[in-house]
Amino acid sequence: MLRSHKLVLFACAAILGAQVSAFAADEDKVVATVGNLEIRQSELDMAVGNLDPQLAQLPDEQKRVAALSGAIDVKLLANNAVGEGIEKSDEYKRRMQFIGDRELHNLYFKKYVVDAVTDADVKARYDKEVAALPKQEELRARHILVKTEEEAKAIIADLDAGKDFIELAKEKSTDPNKSEGGDLGFFSKGRMVPEFEEAAFAMPVGSYSKTPVQTQFGFHVIKVEEKRDVAPPTFEEVQQQVRQLVMRDKYLELITKAKEASKIDIKDEALKAGYDAVNAQQP
Repeated sequence: MLRSHKLVLFACAAILGAQVSAFAADEDKVVATVGNLEIRQSELDMAVGNLDPQLAQLPDEQKRVAALSGAIDVKLLANNAVGEGIEKSDEYKRRMQFIGDRELHNLYFKKYVVDAVTDADVKARYDKEVAALPKQEELRARHILVKTEEEAKAIIADLDAGKDFIELAKEKSTDPNKSEGGDLGFFSKGRMVPEFEEAAFAMPVGSYSKTPVQTQFGFHVIKVEEKRDVAPPTFEEVQQQVRQLVMRDKYLELITKAKEASKIDIKDEALKAGYDAVNAQQP
């Protein structure tokens, strides 16, 4: 339900890396000059967004310093490149075409996916996913763990005679949780070893096992305290994951419509086969 599609993660990373803070024109101040060239706040913000992931973990002020240092280096060598006329080369023009297309993609993505997803969209998708979840039972149980079947049978006899399960657990159990009366808390299927789980889920609430339950750990006497349906994750816990799920669907919808409106002709047969295989895997 909550897995994010790689396409969306890639696109989000591109957006975040390219996004500029919302400065008004008069607030886009000059933060540094390099000769007669200016570095403005908006450029610094973009440089911060494009920091290497390791540098991105730095405190904010250190990130700004690292980004400014990088921006100054870029200005210096870019100025030298212009002095040599590199901006007129075919290689530069090809690179700028590629970068321009990528940034247009990012801005379109931001407009029709990132900014288009509302809190109401996310909540509606969460409600839909939760409603579709299959019911799953969990239970709370206690146990007393001993080494031999004879010890376990003796404990069951004590319980039959009216002795308290919690006190017997504190006295007899070899499990580290004996001080809590053998309390295992709530668990759902798949959390315990199969023999223990099968016995516990078959027992009614309030009952204890009438025969010892053997597992790789020894012999158990189990008591079931409570059963209930597993609660789904709260909206607050998974809100961001659900938002990415909605964004993924919006993105795929945009891409599908764009592909249907254009003829895509891949000349290389190997590339075409790979492209078709990748697209066939998309939801």
